[in-house]
Amino acid sequence: MKKLNTTPKVYLVGAGPGDPDLITVKAVKAIASADIILCDRLVSPEILGRYANKNTEIIYVGKECSKNASTPQTHINTLIVDYALQGKTVVRLKGGDISFFSNVLDELKALKEHHIAFEIVPGITAASGAAAYAGIPLTARGYATSVRFLTYYKKEILSDAYWKELGTSDDTLVFYMSKGNLNSLVEKFLALGKTEDKKIAIIEQATTPYQKVYTSSLEDFQQNFGNKDFVSPSLVVIGKVVNLHEEFSWLESTIQEGIYFKSVTNGTLVSNHQNILEYAV
Repeated sequence: MKKLNTTPKVYLVGAGPGDPDLITVKAVKAIASADIILCDRLVSPEILGRYANKNTEIIYVGKECSKNASTPQTHINTLIVDYALQGKTVVRLKGGDISFFSNVLDELKALKEHHIAFEIVPGITAASGAAAYAGIPLTARGYATSVRFLTYYKKEILSDAYWKELGTSDDTLVFYMSKGNLNSLVEKFLALGKTEDKKIAIIEQATTPYQKVYTSSLEDFQQNFGNKDFVSPSLVVIGKVVNLHEEFSWLESTIQEGIYFKSVTNGTLVSNHQNILEYAV
């Protein structure tokens, strides 16, 4: 069996949840070394403006399933492989952590198949960033001893048996990519019972200048937020730990409105006079 080359040609990099300061030193080094950066939608434009070499080619391969405008994963795999086989150093840059609810396995398989050396550079995942910036310790002593990371982007993704187990659990539950099914999600928990002392938090655009945190009891969610269309990305936290938000929220709530991560359907990234990448609609 042919072995991988020992010198990495591809870096799979997590860029953090939004705040451009929440990026690792190792990620910065990888970005600075790149000939090609394949960049997701949920990456702060400031990161590229600060750390990418001016000669680096940046290719936007965003995914936005709700808008039916996602770059096909097969196309992304092909780009990574083709550029790496040309001898270029490729950075595949994704928001949050590279391994949380992403298609990194598809990309790893493509690299392995073509015997291309790679390195995985972790980042701060959205759950950690959102909870920290909302003042919600995910496993606070006396509130939760475990945390689960889930998704509910389609209603059939979790089995009835798993729902039943979730309903009896005191774990903190963090739902990614679930804002489109929030009413159904809450209804599931209400039907399962044991919702006393638990609350729900929806954290919009976490760690960005437009972060907003909305909390409610599960029983009052429909009345409070049932008709609200939350801004993407929004992270959902359910559990007793949400009760800590009001006491320990340290980030001043913004009255500023805006979209930090632009839709892939309404703009392209360009450089402004400060060399900071921003969307031109």
